[in-house]
Amino acid sequence: MFTAAYMGYMLDFLIRNVFVLLIGMLGVYVLTGLTGMFSMGQAAFMAVGGYTTAMLSKYYNLPFYVTLPAALIMGGLFGLLIGLPAVKLRRDYVAIVSLGFGEALVAFLDNSSSMTGGALGLTAIPRYIDNWMIVAILIVVIAAIWNLKKSRFGRECIAIKSDELAASSMGINVARVKLLMFVLAGIISALGGFVYVHTLGYLDSSSFGWTQSSMWIIIVFFGGVNSLTGAIFAGILLELLPELFRFSNELRVVIYCLVVLFIVNFRPQGLFGETELDAKTWKRIGRFLTGRSRKAAQRGGE
Repeated sequence: MFTAAYMGYMLDFLIRNVFVLLIGMLGVYVLTGLTGMFSMGQAAFMAVGGYTTAMLSKYYNLPFYVTLPAALIMGGLFGLLIGLPAVKLRRDYVAIVSLGFGEALVAFLDNSSSMTGGALGLTAIPRYIDNWMIVAILIVVIAAIWNLKKSRFGRECIAIKSDELAASSMGINVARVKLLMFVLAGIISALGGFVYVHTLGYLDSSSFGWTQSSMWIIIVFFGGVNSLTGAIFAGILLELLPELFRFSNELRVVIYCLVVLFIVNFRPQGLFGETELDAKTWKRIGRFLTGRSRKAAQRGGE
């Protein structure tokens, strides 16, 4: 039986760990879910935002309202630098370029101990962000991406994901749209790094390798490659699942793999597919459930 203390611990873990990583993961959703580009190094953009924030806070004692725009600018700048050559490549090569950038950045952070603390990382970073601020930032990011998806620009991104040639023939500037999405994804993941640093007060490069980026891609496909609500649900589920079975390391790995393999084999479009849990969907669910209850009542009356 779950005790009150354990439930409190899980709630704190959900907000401080899962929600922070969800912010970084939404950068992958913007690239892969909306535009169809695979980034195997997206966690590196979270590292860019995190280390920019950490060094400005630790070495120069700058407040968070200065480190926040600095982190976002650096994330967008790196997104621009990586996006310029990447948008001219096919999807497979985009993944390779982003993977190379991510691994190179991690190696640089590990070997620049005078600035970044090397493999030991940076400690004693001011903690400016509490649980309510994490939730508020996550809600703002989700709302922004939701509105982006419903906008004309978002529809252009989805068209590019479906067929770049057809999108180009319809007058969409494919390279421009993809570059802007690279920059936006870099900014979102850098925001996740900012929140990560000011929440935990500690930072090291081990959390930003290709394994974290791969995990985010799995989450996006698990939830539904074109479903924002599916990606959020999958992120919470797949991040919490290992924690629920933390008493047995072998068991939690087996269960995690079985859940992912089940979805990949029997629901290849993802858990939600392209469905969003918006007002229209809830109305359809309500009509379906109401209709079933009425039919059950009629059968019971007969």
